[in-house]
Amino acid sequence: MTEYGKKILEIVENSRSHMTAEQIFEQLRQSCPQVVLATVYNNLNRLWKEGRIRKVSVEGSPDRYDRILRHDHLVCKRCGRLLDVDLGDLTAQLERQVGFSILAYDLKLLYLCEECRKDQQEKGT
Repeated sequence: MTEYGKKILEIVENSRSHMTAEQIFEQLRQSCPQVVLATVYNNLNRLWKEGRIRKVSVEGSPDRYDRILRHDHLVCKRCGRLLDVDLGDLTAQLERQVGFSILAYDLKLLYLCEECRKDQQEKGT
């Protein structure tokens, strides 16, 4: 793994904010001012393909990157905010229902975050 790859992996593993490639780039530039955005994208793609990080895709938002630790996500339908939620590992239960092995799953539960609920109530929508 390249030096940039190691630093990018460290950034993702230490973050709980589901960072975009651009956010990771900005953080990496603090210690490596010469890095270019393409390097970040290439390394993120490589780390994701190797199964070392998770890519979280939400329609209408840029991909975000997360640690590999098994967990699921709450996604605000309005603003796209992501929160971690631990529902346990549902693999065995899903396998019983479908009748075959599941390699992986990515559960995203839609909700309205507190800020969006308040804003919606204030606007009466």
